[in-house]
Amino acid sequence: MKTASIKEIKEELKFRKPEELTELLLRLSKFKKENKELLNYLLYESQNETAFINGVKEEINDQFKLINTNSYYFIKKSVRKILRRVKTYIRYSKNKETEVDLLIFFCTKLKEMEPPIKANVSLSNIYLRQIEIIKKTISSLHEDLQFDYQIEMEDLNHF
Repeated sequence: MKTASIKEIKEELKFRKPEELTELLLRLSKFKKENKELLNYLLYESQNETAFINGVKEEINDQFKLINTNSYYFIKKSVRKILRRVKTYIRYSKNKETEVDLLIFFCTKLKEMEPPIKANVSLSNIYLRQIEIIKKTISSLHEDLQFDYQIEMEDLNHF
């Protein structure tokens, strides 16, 4: 079976009735949890980005509290899982400010962790890689926002 391109799908959707579109969306949402989450974001949370960011930060905070700190292996595994989740939320939003906010919060929580992440090379590399991504994203924002985020980045730069 050949999969149609996005352009072809877009053209086909123009000819569908609203009832058919609703059915297609509902059917699509049943196949993957991620599709359902994206649809949920678009319908309910995209209008209030601040509330969305706060909800995600709350989830990140809860996930960091649940990390098993007995060994760096478990810490690393949990941190990667949390980061994967954060990246998924960033993809839903497609907003650079949201990306910067969530990654700064993630890095702050990672830096505050006990035992310290400096003792583990993998965790340090995850942290430093996210800092680089934040810096790159900040450079693409408006100058006023860049200044505000640079101030927030001061604490994170001193690793």
